[in-house]
Order: sequence, then structure tokens, then C-alpha cells
Amino acid sequence: MILHQPAESSKTGILYAVLAYSAWGLFPVYWKFLAQVPAVELVCHRIIWSALLLLGLLRIQKQHANFWELWRSPKLVGALFATTAIIACNWGVYIYGVNTGRIVETSLGYYINPLVSVLLGSVILKERLNRGQKLAVLMAAIAVGNFVWHFGQVPWIAVFLALSFATYGLFRKLITVSPIVGLTVETLLAMPIALGWVGYRAVTGTGFFGMDGQVTLLLIGCGVVTALPLLWFNNAAKRLRLSTMGFFQYLAPSLQLALGVLFYHEPFTTIHGLTFTLIWSAIALYSVSSVSKLAE
Repeated sequence: MILHQPAESSKTGILYAVLAYSAWGLFPVYWKFLAQVPAVELVCHRIIWSALLLLGLLRIQKQHANFWELWRSPKLVGALFATTAIIACNWGVYIYGVNTGRIVETSLGYYINPLVSVLLGSVILKERLNRGQKLAVLMAAIAVGNFVWHFGQVPWIAVFLALSFATYGLFRKLITVSPIVGLTVETLLAMPIALGWVGYRAVTGTGFFGMDGQVTLLLIGCGVVTALPLLWFNNAAKRLRLSTMGFFQYLAPSLQLALGVLFYHEPFTTIHGLTFTLIWSAIALYSVSSVSKLAE
């Protein structure tokens, strides 16, 4: 028997998913303005300013009781520490990819991600897949294999982004905590390391905060562009099946790919075209199979 989410909850979840993935799709534009800042320093600023913003939102939404209650559960804090490490590494690799001219590869990673989410949903959450959905996952694996075969190297940025974000989505779905409280705790857990690194860069005169007005404002803005899409994502994850979340993921890489090829003029060879065609076909097959499954 297939369990369905309440209709109103599903509609709200879909809205949150569209907002989150569309914002992530436009992220390269923002990070390109900060191309001179090392990826590690950018991640630290994302953590610091996100934490401050989330604390403010937590106060507005009056969720202090839930926030302090969470800290009394070592198990939940430990789980969120794990998700903090995963998402911080994901941020760092993504920024590195964007600012080293590999937006096309980052988009490949986020095209693969929904199918990895489907696979995790099947293996870990026992969400049943039909034949078409299984074939879609296999086609994604063939696409990556095609890339490795022709270029002689694993597209490690794409693979890492897909695996790390799918794992993050799975963990956050399993952790029984409200999205904003969970995100606040995640950023606060990473805050000491982030403050330490930014402080070190400031003392040694190698940091970028305060060196230029525009750069400084953009670094502060990291809090908004980081926290809001993640908050939308976690709200969507609580309302939708993990496999349904994967369905909307194509929005982000489509925007990223368009930016990389059309706006930043990154290479897009015949092999890239074949790899992406396999991925797009897999997504199309998965989408059709998912619709057929819902109609059962």
C-alpha cells in the first residue's frame, strides 16, 4: 500500500521545493562575484551569517523552547553534527567548482542527485520503485561511466555533490526536528570553526572581510542566500517523499547548466552532450514512471 501525504501539505511542499531549487540554480552568479575569496573562507562566512539570520528567525517564530529542548538530546545533536559536516563539505566543493570554471560539472552532479535520492529512498526508507524508476537509476550510472570512459577521469565534483546532498537530504528527513531549529543548530555547531578561521585570516591580513565594501556586503549576504533556500528545502523534505523531492531537483542543474554554457561560456563537448542526454533521458523516464505509479 502506498502512503500519500495530505493534499495541502503536498502543495506547500511543492512550493518550497520549487523555491529552493530555483534559488540554488542561480547560485553561480552570486559566487562568481566572490571568485577572489577562497572556498573555505566563503563557507565560513556562509556559516557565520546564516547562524545570525537563523537565530533572528528563531526569535521571530518563537521556537526558543524547541531550540533549547534539542540541546538536551545528545543523540539529536550528534546527528545534526553529522549533517553539518556533510553540508559544509558540499558547500565548499560546490563553490570550488563554480569559481574554477566547472559549473557544467556541478550541474551534472545535481542532475545525478535526484536519482541518488531515489536510490537512497529505496534502500534506506524502503520506498518501492517500479521497473522504469530502477532503469532511470541505471541510466544515470551509465552516464557517469560514459564520462569516465571518454575523459579518463571521474567527474569527482559531480559525484561528490550528488552523494553528499542526497545523504544530507536523507538524514534531515529522518531527524525529528523542525527545519529552522535544525538549521540553526547545524550552523551553531560549525560556528566555532568558522569564527576561528575567519579570525585567523583577519589577524594575518589574508582575509577579505572589511577589505572592500562590495565584497564585505556580499559576504554578509551569504547568510540570506544560504539559509533561506536550505530552510525551504527542509520544509519541502518534511512534506514530500524523498523520491518526490528528487523529481524537482532538475530545476537547479538546468539553470546552472544554462549559466555555465550560455553565460560563462564553459566547454560543452559532444561527450558532455551524450552524458547529459543520458541523464535527461533518465530523469524523463523517472518522471513518467513516477506519474504512472501515483496513478495506480
